[in-house]
Amino acid sequence: MKKVFLSLLILCVIACKESTTQTENAQAKLNQLAEKYIRLGLTIGQYDSDFVDAYYGPDSLKPKTQPKAMFPKDSLLAAVNGLIGQLIEFNQTVSDDTLARRAKWMSGQLIAFGRRINIYTGKFQAFDEESKDLFGVAAPSYPESHYQALVAQLDSLLPGPGSLNSRFEKLANQFIIPKAKVDTVFKTAIAEARKRTLAHYQLPANENFTLEYVTGKPWSGYNWYQGNYQSKIQISIDMPIFIERAIDLACHEGYPGHHVYNMLLEKNLYHDKGWTEISLYPLFSPQSLIAEGSANYGIEIAFPGTQKNKFVKEVLLPLAGLNTTNTDLYFQALALKSKLAYARNEVARGIINNTMNESEVTKWLTNYGLREKTLASKDINFIKKYRTYVINYNFGQDIVKDYIESNGGTSDNEAKRWELFEWLLSNQVRPTDLIKPTK
Repeated sequence: MKKVFLSLLILCVIACKESTTQTENAQAKLNQLAEKYIRLGLTIGQYDSDFVDAYYGPDSLKPKTQPKAMFPKDSLLAAVNGLIGQLIEFNQTVSDDTLARRAKWMSGQLIAFGRRINIYTGKFQAFDEESKDLFGVAAPSYPESHYQALVAQLDSLLPGPGSLNSRFEKLANQFIIPKAKVDTVFKTAIAEARKRTLAHYQLPANENFTLEYVTGKPWSGYNWYQGNYQSKIQISIDMPIFIERAIDLACHEGYPGHHVYNMLLEKNLYHDKGWTEISLYPLFSPQSLIAEGSANYGIEIAFPGTQKNKFVKEVLLPLAGLNTTNTDLYFQALALKSKLAYARNEVARGIINNTMNESEVTKWLTNYGLREKTLASKDINFIKKYRTYVINYNFGQDIVKDYIESNGGTSDNEAKRWELFEWLLSNQVRPTDLIKPTK
């Protein structure tokens, strides 16, 4: 009996060793594919200056040669397709769920590589097909009547004579931050957002950011992640900055938005687990839907309910030297206006699909985006440069919000909400991981 038991024990040890060896070999193979993924992404970035949003991996994976005179479209597409094929083949043989998820995540990113290569060379698809390839989803489309109903609600909310746009502009102009106060207001908002985030997350001790004010950009704010838990946050000051934008950008670009997202990925996946592929952040990829969606929802995470209104009224407005009268009305109007966000998607859809002429684009941005001429022009410039990227802000936010709240992260369970949000910021999450399958 003892001999039988000993024999079974020896067989079990051998089987365990074989299983461990197989997993280690599979991991080594996937790590090699991850290095190919990095090299390929960085090579594309040599030509397409908007492709690489951040890279903090080893210098050894950076291209050793100068870019060619002509963009090598065919060879890059062949490399993308070849690597996708290798990852699919890898997943057919691997039994480890973690390794399989890493391979699927890279495959989704690589599909976006291929689509971006085609866009860079002037080969386009329709709006929904493009967004599926780049960001893993197609955003819903609403009829014009949807926006007309929202505008009617806003119209009934705002008192006084004149057009809706003029009445909204008159109200909003009461809350423009004086230029001399912009830096103070922003730094105060960022400090508060950071304090609220640190109450729930332990961030790296050396994390930090620099804050810069810039002009001539198509966006209102940008986080350039530098690696080693450092960011450069840029704020555009071309246009007047309204008081609520201080909190929005503090959360979106900083805490618990892009800065925290990139830090947690770098710490938990790159340093702690050695997953090289995460050190490259390709801007036009499904990762951006998670990044932008979580950054926008992060505003509500940090300032839930009426807390944003309260902080603006009690802290930021006095700091800016602005009157707090009409603050509640302003935030009610902003809440309704935020529901019009998908109108910009329709404008982008119209521009990309060539189904809207110039006057229709202007009408939609004016009537449903409530944009005056200069801001409308800035929106158009953004769409022409970033194309379907616009869906990441609104549809991305809705996807993140629905996932967190449907899993218990509701307004009355703040701890669960922060817990789920941290998981989202700390893992290789694909958009399909967050969307409930339709029956």
